[in-house]
Amino acid sequence: MPAQPTVRNTAPPTAGPPQHSRFEVGGHAQANVTNQILRWRERVGHVMDLQVTRDDLRAPFHAAIDRYLLGDMVFTDCRCDGVTLQRSLARISTDTMRHHVLQVFVEGSAGTVEGMRRNPVPRHGGILLTDLGQPIAMQRGATRALSFFVPRAMMDTIFADTEAAHGRIAEANTPLTRLAVEHAMMLSREMPGMSAQAAAQATRAGVELLMAAFRRGARLEGSARAAARTAMLARARRLIDADPGQAGLSPGTLLASMQISRPTLYRLFEDEGGVQAYIRKSRLRAAAHDLVRFPRLPVNDIAYGLGFNSASDFTRAFRRMLGMSPSDLRAYATEAGNDGFQLRQAALAVQDEAYRQWLHRQAA
Repeated sequence: MPAQPTVRNTAPPTAGPPQHSRFEVGGHAQANVTNQILRWRERVGHVMDLQVTRDDLRAPFHAAIDRYLLGDMVFTDCRCDGVTLQRSLARISTDTMRHHVLQVFVEGSAGTVEGMRRNPVPRHGGILLTDLGQPIAMQRGATRALSFFVPRAMMDTIFADTEAAHGRIAEANTPLTRLAVEHAMMLSREMPGMSAQAAAQATRAGVELLMAAFRRGARLEGSARAAARTAMLARARRLIDADPGQAGLSPGTLLASMQISRPTLYRLFEDEGGVQAYIRKSRLRAAAHDLVRFPRLPVNDIAYGLGFNSASDFTRAFRRMLGMSPSDLRAYATEAGNDGFQLRQAALAVQDEAYRQWLHRQAA
């Protein structure tokens, strides 16, 4: 038999230590290692899609994670063999995870993030910031990562332009970044002996320290000009995403709202393929959410309501961006016989009860 994952959960009283669970797969030598990686995919599948090849199914795979619930935050200490992870727009449309995640790689490397041309590829370590409300694809070797899942409202009080920094990696090669990494490692060592309140306070302090280090390491505040550019991009994206289907949304309406020059606006969106490209992406993201939230609403109504001129234009654009048609997305999200639906349900089923309740509270 394949190595069975082990799960242990502790649900202490409020005054005691933080709620803790541990999951491990492939931790013991077994003659048959087939499908160990599938057990890990099932465990992380409520947040990320793990890409698995036929060779992966036959190879030994080891991963273990300690997870601590800290109010509306989560802290994890995870050791994992090399993986390719993806959070697609289709996936985002089917769950309610919208936290920001700071990952500190204390063994191995943050690896690569698809499409982020300006990212460093650290030989060792690194700090990665992701927004679970945006698509991402990542590839990395064997690592140990300490992760902070931070609610959006809290992160906004620490760094208002976090969404614009999605997918960025900062190298841990400055005194401030090394200090932040040391604090994260201290948390991992000492959290089992902390009270829930002390652990939450130390975690919040760790997030603030990490964000200060990350911003400097990722050159998000290296100069007033760079900081202003980041702030302007974040504002422009918020103006678009707040109502992507609004009539007349265009570079011209953004210029009128932001009172900046046209060349400046176009430079802000160079990495997005242009302003119009970002507007279309925003509309398609909104369409994906509406297709799942309103399963009885006709596809044509969604398309026209978001500013597409024809249903065929909408369907072609949707398929190019998501790799599936609008009707396929609905099936992926809602039909019990669909592989994607079954994987998500299985991923939720293997979580401990305390964490399922935590997820339910985040969705409320």
